[in-house]
Amino acid sequence: MRIAPSILSADFADLARAVAGVASEADTLHVDVMDGHFVPNLTIGPPVVKALRAHTDLYLDCHLMVTNPADLLAGFTRAGANGCTVHVELGDTAALVAEVRGHGLDVGLALSPDTPFDAAAPFLDQVDLLLLMTVFPGFGGQAFMEEVLPKVAAARAEVDRRALDVAIQVDGGIDAHTGAAAAAAGADVFVAGTAIFGADDPRAAARELRAAVSAAAGVPS
Repeated sequence: MRIAPSILSADFADLARAVAGVASEADTLHVDVMDGHFVPNLTIGPPVVKALRAHTDLYLDCHLMVTNPADLLAGFTRAGANGCTVHVELGDTAALVAEVRGHGLDVGLALSPDTPFDAAAPFLDQVDLLLLMTVFPGFGGQAFMEEVLPKVAAARAEVDRRALDVAIQVDGGIDAHTGAAAAAAGADVFVAGTAIFGADDPRAAARELRAAVSAAAGVPS
């Protein structure tokens, strides 16, 4: 069970301190990149990733909610990203996945809540991570969509059936309660923003999330 605090909910004016505060309970850092076009919000890009890299050795998992991810991959690679996740809804998925891999990055493939699992199934053997959005991408603080859980279960069944080394990540409205439900369905990477950085003690909140999802999955925390 891996915990991925989302810096979208952190204090951008003091990002290094916020990240340091959760580092001991984080397996990766989730970086939400939005372009104001693919999704209505506008967030950050390679310069912030470069700044973060100078302050942390954590794995930087960049979720590219953008219309033109291929144009940004070189910049994220130079900035120190470890992996980039692109959306299947953009189309031309095989070529896009290959381009991410070609930059030496780990490859993630994301599905919005209303996109069926079948859209990603043909590419599972080409990626390292499958991100199943549990809210519609674009803004933090949204409520978890329970109707995505059957998709999580379907993804877990297919990954296990094919014996693939693919992580199943959930993102959106994740806290100890919803994370446990997603873990029981088969998720193993949990992106949490508000539930961690919005807590009085972010490190304790991340620890609580880890304990909840581990218990739900029946594995040691």
